Amino acid sequence: MPSKKSHTDQLGREVTIPANPKRIISVVPSQTELLFYLGLQEQVVGVTKFCIHPATGVAAKAKIGGTKQLDIEKIKSLQPDLIIANKEENERSQIEELMNYFPVWISDVYDLPGALQMIENISDITDKPTEARKLISDIEEGFQQLVPITKQLSVAYLIWRKPYMTAGNETYIDDMLSRCGLVNCLNDTRYPEVDASKLAELNPDVVLLSSEPYPFKQRHVDEFKSMLPNARVLLVDGEMFSWYGSRLQFASKYFAEIIKMLENQS
Repeated sequence: MPSKKSHTDQLGREVTIPANPKRIISVVPSQTELLFYLGLQEQVVGVTKFCIHPATGVAAKAKIGGTKQLDIEKIKSLQPDLIIANKEENERSQIEELMNYFPVWISDVYDLPGALQMIENISDITDKPTEARKLISDIEEGFQQLVPITKQLSVAYLIWRKPYMTAGNETYIDDMLSRCGLVNCLNDTRYPEVDASKLAELNPDVVLLSSEPYPFKQRHVDEFKSMLPNARVLLVDGEMFSWYGSRLQFASKYFAEIIKMLENQS
């Protein structure tokens, strides 16, 4: 019988997982990318349809539905010895059902330290300490060098349209905004809905329109400029603000470019 080890996930659950799991399913896009970065492409047997990075790697993997609409029977057929999930991105009832059959390790990431802890935890589970140490070091160095904006600017970060939804407090996106020196104009937690009148009342200096989950485009920039004529409206890469796996190694440099644009605003 293969040896097993107990690991604590980010919900504080003790999960018994085989040493060096050989059949891993990831139901979280950013963590799927992390697994490939760690060199686990052979062990990954299933991913969601939203797991798009690395493109050549995930193309060959079985698709097990969406992050919130998992194909439970397909997952069962793949017989994973580890499923990596996330509290926010996956539906609780589906994950609890999968727990009846397979070890499920759940991440719960609200800030940069939590992301780094997740990377370290997954590397411990999969015995990839060297790769993880380099990644964590690169991420930490990048954020240490990031110089926050010197202006006092309030920001609204939009993630959805019809209805408008924003990233509020106690979110990973909010932590990334604060590391840029931007002040979230929303006092609500999680992802509150707002309408045009509420946005006008908040009167943000900056509006950031994310590329995901709703794919905002240039026409939406014009829409918000009409709604908030005094605000600076930018399209931004949602993966940089919300993917908390290996993509973090590129985030600080991307944020520095946004900060530079806003600093140069007349």
